[in-house]
Amino acid sequence: MAGERRFVVQRHRATRLHYDFRLEIDGALASWAVPKGPTLDPKVRRAAFHVEDHPMDYVDFEGVIPAGGYGGGDVIVWDAGTWEPYKDPDPAAAVAAGQLHARLHGEKLRGAFVLIRTGRQQNGKDDWLLLHKRDEHAVDGWDPEDHPRSVLSGRTSEEVLADPDRLWDPHTGARALRASESELRALDGLRDGDDWHVFGRAVRVGDPGTVLFPPSRAGEAPVTRRELLRYVTRTAPALLPHLAGRTLALRRYPDGAGGRATWQRRPPRHAPPWLTALNADEPAAVVWAAAAGALEWHVDTTGLAVIDLGAGNAWADQVALARLYRTAFEHLKVSAGVKVGPGIELWVPAAGDATAWVESLARSIAAVAPGFQHHGVAGGPAAVAPYSPLAAPGAPVSAPIGWDELDDPALAPAAFTVRTVADRVAERGDLFAATLAPPRALPPLV
Repeated sequence: MAGERRFVVQRHRATRLHYDFRLEIDGALASWAVPKGPTLDPKVRRAAFHVEDHPMDYVDFEGVIPAGGYGGGDVIVWDAGTWEPYKDPDPAAAVAAGQLHARLHGEKLRGAFVLIRTGRQQNGKDDWLLLHKRDEHAVDGWDPEDHPRSVLSGRTSEEVLADPDRLWDPHTGARALRASESELRALDGLRDGDDWHVFGRAVRVGDPGTVLFPPSRAGEAPVTRRELLRYVTRTAPALLPHLAGRTLALRRYPDGAGGRATWQRRPPRHAPPWLTALNADEPAAVVWAAAAGALEWHVDTTGLAVIDLGAGNAWADQVALARLYRTAFEHLKVSAGVKVGPGIELWVPAAGDATAWVESLARSIAAVAPGFQHHGVAGGPAAVAPYSPLAAPGAPVSAPIGWDELDDPALAPAAFTVRTVADRVAERGDLFAATLAPPRALPPLV
């Protein structure tokens, strides 16, 4: 109804899990970070930290904030509804005075809540307490973690991270990661030199029927520019969170895979005016890259430890090594992702310089399995991005896999292509989602 104030509580897995408690006040979202989440239990006092206001268009944001930026991680709309002040005719003044009484009408949170400031900090994140009054909505022992699903989509945080719908750009707000059916139909009808209107941008497309990847075997059809563009749009929800906020270097093949190649690290003169930098903070940028003949996409690996098992190892040895690393990661309780194409790479979110850690882990595994080659990159140098095609016949993809797939005897270096990966993503989500976690200090090796 007109005049009602909105509220939202977002479950936010950034450096640490917390709940963002946000109340609409004077056209913005006054916000508190609540580490253990709000509760209906009137006996419980929750610590809360007053943070900066957020714009109103953040009220229904559910998706991924790129790693490396402020608040990087996944976000779900854990609860939402309307609220009204009681005892406080001027909520902004009440917040400034250090005590706000709010009655919530949400799907999970209902009844009277009180926010009380308990301390002032110079960094602007004042200490507060959030509590629920004992009223008809109070529930003893109520735990927010027992109610993990989004009220917007019905999904859990893990499900949203594996298959996000939107990406948050601090400059432009939320960006959709899924092309509409009408946009995909328009792709089917494109002719040479047409503009394709997709993801809110106009992208000039050369002849969509141009062959970019020759077949890898007799009887197989080549992969055209149109097919590559469809692949990009279908995998964008999984692809973009891994590219956003990172420096992008494109390997362009004007004559298709097998032809001459050039590096592109900044927009060319003929780039569309909206492409002001060569990054992938929006899906249309990758569409443009594919349309421009970029058949491989490389990103910097800042905040990651990348372990390349492909250098100097036969395929069977790479698989055996990857299984040993899997065991090590499980023992160390380290989150990591594995991808194949052409070799096997392991990516681990890591804070600081992880060079010594990678080298020490490699030595430990070498003691168990001598004779293998290891090559670790602690972060900074570029690596082929997950879901990037590879400039080879058949259009193979640098494809994330599940750790269990290392036990599949059919696993091969070029097992996944632009014709198969999109369906895998639709069925299984982003199998590389663990690498989107905020960088953390890696555990000591003993």
